[in-house]
Amino acid sequence: MRKFYIKYVLIAFVICSFFLPKSIKAETTDRTEKQNFQLHSQSVILVDAVSGQILYEKNSKKKLSPASITKIATAIYAIEKGNLNDLVTVSENARNVDGTRVYLEIGERVPLIKLIQGLVINSGNDAGVAIAEHLSGSVDQFTVEFNKFLQDEVGVENTSFTNPHGLYDPEHVTTAEDMAKITQYAIQNETFKEIFQTSELTWDGQSWDTTIINHHEMVRDKEYEGISGGKNGFVHESGFTLVTTADRENISLIAVTLNAMYDQQSYDDTITLLNYGFDHYETEQIIRNEQFRDTLDNTFLVKEDVAFTKQLGESIEKEVSPSGELLIKGEDGRTIKEIKLDKVESKESNEKLKSEIVTNEDVKDTEKEEQHLNFIVPFAIIIGLFVSILFYFQIRKV
Repeated sequence: MRKFYIKYVLIAFVICSFFLPKSIKAETTDRTEKQNFQLHSQSVILVDAVSGQILYEKNSKKKLSPASITKIATAIYAIEKGNLNDLVTVSENARNVDGTRVYLEIGERVPLIKLIQGLVINSGNDAGVAIAEHLSGSVDQFTVEFNKFLQDEVGVENTSFTNPHGLYDPEHVTTAEDMAKITQYAIQNETFKEIFQTSELTWDGQSWDTTIINHHEMVRDKEYEGISGGKNGFVHESGFTLVTTADRENISLIAVTLNAMYDQQSYDDTITLLNYGFDHYETEQIIRNEQFRDTLDNTFLVKEDVAFTKQLGESIEKEVSPSGELLIKGEDGRTIKEIKLDKVESKESNEKLKSEIVTNEDVKDTEKEEQHLNFIVPFAIIIGLFVSILFYFQIRKV
């Protein structure tokens, strides 16, 4: 009797299998799932330097003391707002500042560009104060104008600086996310970029003739492939902080680490982040004036080059939304980037570029099919169970 029952159960499931689709597309997740890295720093972030997309983060919005990586912001502000050929007269206030210095003397006249070099490469706090006083008259006024620049032109949201060098102040704070924004903004400037990647520089000062060496070990040693710049920082209250940029063929990265207990930990975390980025991601571009069409046959174009970052080797879909945005979607259906498009009014232009337009019909058909499958699969299973139970009770009656 048991064999007879099993036979009918198997027949029932074979019948129900006809209700099931021949292939089922499993729900997928990000092919590069965020790994639980063993990171030592309290806050970190890894960002694509071109697209600005966040590739990995931990506590990246937490406000922390940045120490000397503040000087990245001071340097780009001075480059953009000052005259690099100006001669800056060093004050007593600048001469007597605490911490790392380039040993400026009271009354010494130094070109602004040289002070910026000393600020970034040798982390000169005295250079930072001299720059601030030259640009704004005082450090206090400088911080007002400095913070406004960072908020309005760079777009930081959780940064408030009280000095140009990063010496500890409880109100001098930023986040890993904001430091990545500041760095991304800064490296678009060629003067900054050149200074940022300088490993050593001859320094001829009034009282100090030497070769200044970049304090960022990876920039100085050039042992990690693709290193293109960096700045380190440390005060006891902030721990060790590090900003690093690196470029390879398919992607450019920015790694920020805040508040590591030991110096080597900040470098280990940075290498871990950079390796992750290079091993799993690549950047592509939508070219200026490339055109796309929506389901209503409207044509849109991209007014400027736009970069987006995707998983390495991943296929993408481009879809125009009803609101006129280009949605770049990954293999798992996630939206990688949204790009605002401009509508093209010319019918002639529409016809000419018809063959080049990307539509979203295939994507929508796939979505409908998946919704259909989501309904049919559980329905077929329920029917199978019901038929099996029915056979069971029929057999028992026999």
